[in-house]
Amino acid sequence: MTRKRLNRTLRRVYVILALLLAISMIARFADQSPLIAGGPLERPLLALYDYLKDMSLVIVTVIAAYLANVFQKRATFVESLRQEWRGIVQTKSALFSFCESTYPSTDDYLRAYCRISETLDNMRIVYRNVGETRNLIGLYPFAPLHDMRRALATLDPRASTKVSPEQRELVRDAILQGFYALREKFLDELDLEEPSTPLTASVARRLKQSGATSRARRVQAHQQQRLEGDPKTPRPDVDEFLRDLYYREHAATHADAQTSRLRPSA
Repeated sequence: MTRKRLNRTLRRVYVILALLLAISMIARFADQSPLIAGGPLERPLLALYDYLKDMSLVIVTVIAAYLANVFQKRATFVESLRQEWRGIVQTKSALFSFCESTYPSTDDYLRAYCRISETLDNMRIVYRNVGETRNLIGLYPFAPLHDMRRALATLDPRASTKVSPEQRELVRDAILQGFYALREKFLDELDLEEPSTPLTASVARRLKQSGATSRARRVQAHQQQRLEGDPKTPRPDVDEFLRDLYYREHAATHADAQTSRLRPSA
């Protein structure tokens, strides 16, 4: 279920709920409304209110079940989109690798071509063609995939064994251009959001310093004392080996940290 269809379904549910609430409110105060009280609509509206009150649990249950089914379909659709996108990324990598190969074989070409062909066909389980009817095939929903296929076909070793590096570079750039255009539209359906804590610096590094709190050190020391005082050690040689590796690793880490702090800035 696409986002557009989901929003349309939710709007329909909201309208139905609003109408039910409005009708129930009018029916509830029918005997107090000067326009309805004493008229022919008073008794039917009061009876309708009693009916809605008795059926309220059923109505809520039906609407809740319907919404659960709607959101389940949406979740399944989004997961299918994610799987399809992973396949598209792998296909782009396979085509890029083929274009960058110096002496690709016919088998390499067939594997790359089968990969893009599978990606094209797998789209059928996610989207139908645009403008497709009973009598019309419609248009493929993401044409850049066919652009990538056609570009790859120009490098078929069976058609020509003399392909210049410039031709391979042109095909590679055409494949990447199609992929970037596809990414801009395909991922829009996933409702992606910005990260809560983005890291946008181009030269990023960890800002936390090595070490731990005194409480953590006390817990570590206590556990270490218990282990060293246990006479039931099955393999003392293994314990000694691991202990030696631990102290050597932490000693090297401490030395590297000291060197970094003492290194003069450029």
